[in-house]
Amino acid sequence: MTARARIAVLDYGIGNLRSAEKALQHVGAAARLVTDAASVEAADAVVLPGVGAFGACARALRDSGLEEPARAALAAGVPFFGVCVGFQLLYEDSVESPGAQGLGVFAGTVGRLPPGVKHPQMQWNTLDVRGAGEPAPLRGLGPHPWVYFVHSFAPPVGDETVAVCDYGGPVAALVTRGSLWGAQFHPEKSGAAGLALLANFVDAAAA
Repeated sequence: MTARARIAVLDYGIGNLRSAEKALQHVGAAARLVTDAASVEAADAVVLPGVGAFGACARALRDSGLEEPARAALAAGVPFFGVCVGFQLLYEDSVESPGAQGLGVFAGTVGRLPPGVKHPQMQWNTLDVRGAGEPAPLRGLGPHPWVYFVHSFAPPVGDETVAVCDYGGPVAALVTRGSLWGAQFHPEKSGAAGLALLANFVDAAAA
């Protein structure tokens, strides 16, 4: 793993962005918070964090001027990782915030977690891989790694979903499409497994 993959953590004023930056630095990346298009364009990879409400995050990303650089990175196939609400923003919209538009990379509407379970899911839970093989984000993590979730909404399970968690039924937890990754859980809060996943992303960025 190269120690100097340049990773732009999009700083659009939402959530504890510093924790994502520090976790990436811990696994060897030259990660930094960025607020301008030129810094996004110069990066080897992009991370879109997010906490709170879908609509507030979508609006903040747009108002910050970082939505178009994020779209350009996605279109160019730059390694890109959406985390928590940043993951949800990869979809079209959300029942949480009617009228708010996501980036629409993946089809579907982010929905509420199943009934009959506590909202939010605020706990450690295991990932269950869908399909054959080991997804790139989970390389070396074992068949059922434990990760930490804090959320009340999640995207639908689709062809892009490579791992789910069981929370009142299967809940989309991890997606990939080429160099694009998305995680509903918080890698930076998920101990050794989360750091190993981030190290896999840094490897992808360096490649």
